[in-house]
Amino acid sequence: MKLDDFIHQTSEWLKGTGPHSEIVLSSRVRLARNLDHSPFAHWANKKQEQDVLEQVKKAVSFSSVLKEALFLKLGDLSSIDKQFLIERHLISREHAVDADHKAVCITPNETMSIMVNEEDHLRIQILQSGFNLMEVWKVADKLDDTLAEHLAYAFSQEWGYLTCCPTNTGTGMRASVMLHLPALVMTKQIDKIIHMITKLHLTARGFYGEGTQASGNLFQISNQVTLGHTEVESIDNIERVIRQIIEYEQNARKSLMTQEKSELQDRIFRAYGTLRNAYIITSNETIDLISIVRLGVDVGLIKDLNRELLNELFILTQPAHLQKLEGKALSASQRDVKRATIIRSKLSK
Repeated sequence: MKLDDFIHQTSEWLKGTGPHSEIVLSSRVRLARNLDHSPFAHWANKKQEQDVLEQVKKAVSFSSVLKEALFLKLGDLSSIDKQFLIERHLISREHAVDADHKAVCITPNETMSIMVNEEDHLRIQILQSGFNLMEVWKVADKLDDTLAEHLAYAFSQEWGYLTCCPTNTGTGMRASVMLHLPALVMTKQIDKIIHMITKLHLTARGFYGEGTQASGNLFQISNQVTLGHTEVESIDNIERVIRQIIEYEQNARKSLMTQEKSELQDRIFRAYGTLRNAYIITSNETIDLISIVRLGVDVGLIKDLNRELLNELFILTQPAHLQKLEGKALSASQRDVKRATIIRSKLSK
């Protein structure tokens, strides 16, 4: 498999399947790990980073689960290719910077990725569609154990897994759920929800995680604390909160459908009409309009579209994806035209 092959498939986490997929786009578990007797990334020189990369690559080769995985050295990739991986949530924005001696390992269905020499030596990520946090954790735990058979992790009996950032020390686990919450935004309840989860030691971020603002009514909610709690305890806590948020969003959607149905229909079909007919459209406008149309599908007002197609458009209309599809670099104005063309084509089918 080659990197370019990904452009022709829908990522597994975008397929709109799994529990509560009308509200929960994806569940993710990320494990931070470092190798014992190797300087952490911020202290390592280039040779030490290369040694870590080779150790991880060798460990990956022993794993049957990763037998068909794609192993990419980021230093060999173009800036568009790296941005493409960021847009597909396979690497972080930080990982793409100073890419020498960095790598990523990706399974063909994109549910597993391993970032090498990001902030920590390893960032093991499992990503699935729908509300499946516990299942995702079990997959991550099994992969972690497989790699640990061939890699000696930096671990303290007192502190747990040692990481570059103290907030990750302990389990080294960050569990997160990507939620689509348009009704809570429309009914102006979202600030109350964000305040509630902050008090419960969770954090809310945008579509691309840390440092990004929410757009398209998409919110990534994850745990803040990794020390003093087991992985299962942390996931149980997140799941309880997410179930509450799902219920709030469901109630807000029912309220809109019963009390403001005409206004909601007008907003949804105006968004649908714009997407179907626009010849120039920006990235920000696109993600906001897709969000509204997706709500229309989820509440049954739009019946000729499916959730997977709209989820795919969230990603397919991002800048690097447009340039990969075109096969060359595009200016911002050229991307706006290409984006509108793709949306019209997809929705006309």
